[in-house]
Amino acid sequence: MLKFGTDKPDLRNPLRILDVSDVFENSNFKPFKGRCVRAINVPNCAKESKGFFEKMLKFALEIGMKGLGYFKVGENLDFNGPIDKFLDDSQREELINRANLKPGCVLYFIADSKDMAPVLAGQIRNEVAKRLNLVENGSFKFCFVTDFPMYCLDEETGKVVFMHNPFSMPQGGVECLFNENPLNIKAFQYDVVCNGVELSSGAVRNHSYDGLIKAFEIAGYEKNEVLKKFPALCNAFLYGAPPHAGMAPGIDRMLMLLCGEENIREVVAFPMSANAQDILMGAPNELSEAQLREVHIKIR
Repeated sequence: MLKFGTDKPDLRNPLRILDVSDVFENSNFKPFKGRCVRAINVPNCAKESKGFFEKMLKFALEIGMKGLGYFKVGENLDFNGPIDKFLDDSQREELINRANLKPGCVLYFIADSKDMAPVLAGQIRNEVAKRLNLVENGSFKFCFVTDFPMYCLDEETGKVVFMHNPFSMPQGGVECLFNENPLNIKAFQYDVVCNGVELSSGAVRNHSYDGLIKAFEIAGYEKNEVLKKFPALCNAFLYGAPPHAGMAPGIDRMLMLLCGEENIREVVAFPMSANAQDILMGAPNELSEAQLREVHIKIR
């Protein structure tokens, strides 16, 4: 999330995201004060027209940002932009070194909450690369995404919640659920991503009854609630389930990439409509009383 702003990174895009929150901790620039601040260095972007920067600002507003700060880097590594007046020499030096700034670069800034700043920075990263034709076309770049956090803090409530799949085995085994800080626990979850598209997702599953109860307890669920919601799973684990793992490849997503399409509906033989209707089969549809009786279903 730090470098790419997403857990499905497109590695054809050469731009990377930096965390510069600490640089602005004591800044007088109000939009950055007390915020999570991300930065993106875009080489050779300073030469772009005024219209380019106006369109990027428009895009930023459309995705929910309140603005899009930036400055251009001059020949003498001087900064040209309104943010510069809020920086001192030590902050300028730190940004030059950390972002590897060169003459002609543009350094974009994205400031928001801890949860939203990475996501918004990821969208700005993709949009800038798209508008400048920086994405390497005609190639397939794969990456394996691992080490997903098991838990995170809900920004609104401050409570510990599941980050992704609640049924995954924690790295280090069930014991770490009882002995470690939940926010430090990583799950055995993994994705295969190509060109920003998740092709396959999987995990090592939690097969321990005590581990399952404890995992949900950390996220605020009572034992009785877990037993009521997942009775079949809890019973299976109670009698003993073997260790198990798996991965689900998305063949249709692979075809989408191979065909150069951006929408999966273009490669699905009989895609459903926006209302989840199957036009070919005429589904969903009303069932007769006789059909319902066959499967012992009664509608009240």
